[in-house]
Formats: sequence, C-alpha cells, structure tokens
Amino acid sequence: MGGELGSLVAAKLEAEPWVGALVGIDVDPPRRRLHKAEFHLLQPSQRERIVDVVTKFNPHVVINLSVWEPDARTGLAHARQFTADATTAIIGAAAECPALESMVVRSGIEVYGREHQAPTRPDETAPLHPTSEYGRMLADIERQARDVGRRVGIAVGKLRLAPVLGKHVPSPLGRLLRQPLVPYSMLADAPFAVIEDGDAARAFVAAAERRLDEPVNVVAPGAITTLQAIMRGKRVPLPLVGPEWWVAARLSHVLGAPIPDHVVELMHRGRLADGSKAQHALGFSPRLTTPEVIDHLYAWESVVRIGSINEAVA
Repeated sequence: MGGELGSLVAAKLEAEPWVGALVGIDVDPPRRRLHKAEFHLLQPSQRERIVDVVTKFNPHVVINLSVWEPDARTGLAHARQFTADATTAIIGAAAECPALESMVVRSGIEVYGREHQAPTRPDETAPLHPTSEYGRMLADIERQARDVGRRVGIAVGKLRLAPVLGKHVPSPLGRLLRQPLVPYSMLADAPFAVIEDGDAARAFVAAAERRLDEPVNVVAPGAITTLQAIMRGKRVPLPLVGPEWWVAARLSHVLGAPIPDHVVELMHRGRLADGSKAQHALGFSPRLTTPEVIDHLYAWESVVRIGSINEAVA
C-alpha cells in the first residue's frame, strides 16, 4: 500500500461502495492521503508480523502487489529477496484466513519470455516460458498463488501487466527513455506495449470486485518501438549492435538508469500481448493507448524551476 501503484489501488478501493474495512502493508508509508485504510509499516522479512496482521484482519479479498521490479526501487539481488519474502508471507497468511474468498496477484507479460516475441501477441492460453529474472519472479508468484488457491478453494486472479509507467512509478524502462541519450537496437527495433498506472489500478479494483479466477493480460492498445519513443520524446538516439549493448548498459548504470535483462529483452525483441480478454473478464478497457502513455512520460517535468522573488516582481 506504500508504493505508487499500491497506494493508488488503495485510494480507488476506498471509493468503492462494496469495500468495507481495508488494511495494507508496505515498507514505505502510502504516497497518497488515505481516509479509511489501516496501514502497517513492515519489512518483507517480518513474516510473523505480516501473518499476524493478515490473519487478525481475516479479509474476504487479498490483493498482492508486493513485487519489486529489478532496478526500479532496488537492485536485482534485493528485488529478488524482497519479492520472495513478501510473497511467501502474504500468500501464506492469506491461506490461514477462514473468510477469504479471493486473491488477486500482480504478474506481468514478461512471463511469456522471448518465445513469444513481437509481433506475436500471446493471449492467456500461451505457455509460460520466462527468459528474464523478472519474468521468473512473476511466474513464481503465480505458481504460489495457484497452489494456495487450489489447496484452500478460493478464486485466484492473475493480472499480467505490460510494463507500468506513471508519473511517480519507479520504472527502469521509463527512467531509461527519459535519459538525454537513449540506446536502441538498430537491427531489431521491435514494438512493445505498456500500461499507465491509473489503468493498472482500475484493473486490480475490477478484478477484486469480480472475484477474478483466471489470468488476464492488462495491456494498453497500440504499440511503439524504442526509436519511435525516442523521437516522440525528442531525445538523442544511440543506435547499437551486439556487444555495444554491454558498454551502453554500464554507462547507463553510471548515469542512474540501469538496464535490467527484461528491459534489454523488450528493446531487442519487443514485448506485446493480447489484452482483449480484459473487457470480458473485468469489464475494463485502458483509457490510454501505448503512444499516449509514452507522450505522458515525456510531458512530466523532471525539474520545475521557480523564479526568485525579484524575478516574479519584475
């Protein structure tokens, strides 16, 4: 509930008439003012405390957003550990709640891996074959949720999000695209899709309300390539071939925009998915297309300059 997406989902849940009490957990305080939600500041490693909070609340629905994307808020090793700890604690605690009816977990289209590269748009029936560390992390979350759902007899919804971009969303892809000099694959500038954080939050609320019991791709309509995104943002393109990516990745890391392997996959092979099922399963359609999300990304100010008092008077 403390991250950008989690606090946005919480704010939207507070406005829903079907939601009574609401409890959240995170390592950081919520980024929005919440009026009804009860919040607990806990580390993913505090498993006993998490289990105690969840089981005492005894929820009807659990929404697990505890996913640390590598090089978003933390590096790969910590992202892997934090995600594993939080997933084990929260999903395990949910299994002990007698009132539980449904669980919704965050996943991503990275679970399809390189096997389903652009211009292929895999639907939810495609086999999972993650070929990046982030994809494997997400597939493991799905597996744990599915196993618990079968054991205790609850609905388990899995939202496979396209890369999430938003005004305050920590994203290695978004951070890279906003650099002054942006690398792209000259020989394989394949298309990809994204999703805006507000649309992603709406999908989670709909999944919780409908007690979703299947996987659903959540993908903005349309597609864009890295070079097209660079040109829309008026950045300087840096065409790369083969081994040059290693040098570019090291330089980008120094400049504060690490490029994890799932982002390299996206820039080399693209990343698309069929999002048509969302309308039927969730009654949900993204409000923004992929190009519009990219335009919003470049419209956000990095630094807002405020003039001095003398300048204002003049």
